[in-house]
Amino acid sequence: LSKLTDSSGDERYPNWSPSGEKLVYTLDGNIYLMASNGSNPTNLTKTGRDTRPSWSPDGSRIVFSSDRDGNAEIYSINADGSNETRLTNNGKSDYDVHPTWSHDGSKIAFQSGRDGNGEIYVMDLDGSNQTRITNNAENDEAPSWSPKTSKIAFSSSRSGSWDIWVMNADGSGKTRITASQFGDGAPSWSPD
Repeated sequence: LSKLTDSSGDERYPNWSPSGEKLVYTLDGNIYLMASNGSNPTNLTKTGRDTRPSWSPDGSRIVFSSDRDGNAEIYSINADGSNETRLTNNGKSDYDVHPTWSHDGSKIAFQSGRDGNGEIYVMDLDGSNQTRITNNAENDEAPSWSPKTSKIAFSSSRSGSWDIWVMNADGSGKTRITASQFGDGAPSWSPD
C-alpha cells in the first residue's frame, strides 16, 4: 500500500491510464493528472465542479461529468488539458453523469436523469446519437463496459434493492448477477 497524494483536499475517483503510467482523479471538484508514482500532479480543469474522469482506450482523452453550467453534463478533454468539449446538453435541470469509454473506443456510456429517473445511455464520441438502452421505473446507474465492448455492467434498484446487472451493449439481455440485502454498486470488469 502506497500513498500517492499529499493533499488536504477531497480526492476521489482515481482511474488508471490504459498504459498504467498515469492516474486521473478529482481533487476538490477539478480534474487532475499525475504519474503512477504520484509525481507531477497537473490540474487539467479549474471549475471546482468536475468529477468522475474516465480514460479513452488510447489514453489520448478523458471524459468526465460537470455541473459547471447549472446541470450535470458530459465533457471530454485531451489528456494534456486542451480541447475541452461539451458532449451532452439536455437543456434540463436533470443530469448526465458517470461517463465511461467503451474498450474499442467507439462509444461512451453514461447515466442520465433526463427521463425522470436514472437510465443508461450510449453515445458516439462527439456526443451524437444519444440512445437510451435501459427503460425502467427504478434507477439504473454507473455503467461499465466489458473488455470486448459486447456487454455493459451497471447497478440498478429495479429488483427492490441495489444489485449489479449485466446487459448486451444494445440494452438487450438484462441479467441480475448479485442479490444483496445491503446493496451493490459501481461495477468494474477484470481485464479479461
